[in-house]
Amino acid sequence: MKRLGRILCTLILVGVVLSGCWDRHELNDLAITVGVGFDKSGKDYLVTAQIVNPSEVAAKKGSGYGTSITTFSATGVSTLEAARKLTTLIPRKIFGSHLRILVIGEELAREGVSKVLDGLARDHEIRSDFYIIVARDTTAASVLKILTPIERIPANKMFKTLESSEKAWAPTVSVELDRFISNLAEPTRNPVLTGIRIRGEVQKGKSKTNLSETTPTSYLEYSGIALFKKDKLVDWLNEEESKGFNYIMGNVKSTMGHLNCPQGETLSIEVIRTNAKVKGHIVNGKPEININLFIEQNISEVHCQIDLLDPNTIHELEQISKTTLKQFMTSAIKKAKQNKADIFGFGEAIEDVSPKTWLKVKSDWEDEFSKLKVNIDTDVHIRGLGTTNNSIIERSGEE
Repeated sequence: MKRLGRILCTLILVGVVLSGCWDRHELNDLAITVGVGFDKSGKDYLVTAQIVNPSEVAAKKGSGYGTSITTFSATGVSTLEAARKLTTLIPRKIFGSHLRILVIGEELAREGVSKVLDGLARDHEIRSDFYIIVARDTTAASVLKILTPIERIPANKMFKTLESSEKAWAPTVSVELDRFISNLAEPTRNPVLTGIRIRGEVQKGKSKTNLSETTPTSYLEYSGIALFKKDKLVDWLNEEESKGFNYIMGNVKSTMGHLNCPQGETLSIEVIRTNAKVKGHIVNGKPEININLFIEQNISEVHCQIDLLDPNTIHELEQISKTTLKQFMTSAIKKAKQNKADIFGFGEAIEDVSPKTWLKVKSDWEDEFSKLKVNIDTDVHIRGLGTTNNSIIERSGEE
């Protein structure tokens, strides 16, 4: 009897193992979606999907599509309805697990994005590790239709460019779905997103000819940071303000900039290390913010006559750099205050240091933030001069 029981258990286990995956999807039945765009279309929503042509990407020779991606659009009362309606255009099941980029049109962003993100947050098939960006002065559909050289799949191009720009340039910020939704729900912080623009001739950018020229007639460029108040886009930070924001938030890993030399002309500096601390304080019963920025730089290119071996010269350049950095951060804070949008999380810093004070100002934080005193202290050190101690211009003058 025991032997019979063991045999039955074995058969059951074998049956479970050999039954396969009940929810598997065959690759030939999937439309791999790497980019999605949300726009307003009257009272409805327009959803645009950028879908990979797998045979065109994988094969050494094209199979007739001519481009590595195809875009399809549909409208609906909700974004999920519009996405389902895409099945009337696409012969395969839309598969969003490889989504790389979500583009939100500026018109929709100014109206509010909470409703259109709700469906994505609930969908168990979609991972949340894609980036969200805003189509600046254009629609998400137009952005997704621009063909890009080097990276054959435009969504991958946007994803990788945002990552590299954030690490090496500084006026951009990569934001994933979970982080954005978390900031939307957080009363002490307003969210931000990076903007993207179409440069050049839009119609030619949608054509394959855009890929066959050494200089594309149309291309995508990240431009500024979108400032949100709750879930609505209210303003844009320009390049300097965007850098200031990232310095305050401690997001700057490396970047390049320039300083005005004491005798005129300029020299370029490379930021190699930063450390930012934002702390709240209560002074005479009123909240204040202290920002301390530590930064290390190297001199990378000199366009002026200057003696870099003189310690007084280095000290003077450090003071100029301090002033410049403070201007960047001050301009970002000013823009946020004008819109009464705490994108820095200053409210959180106040709550951390004095929960009682935060409870008093929480209900009226927008007005409190707009008149909040912010003290900025910068500590700048120039560490390296490169492989050449003095500038070529300086040495030429000595001769």
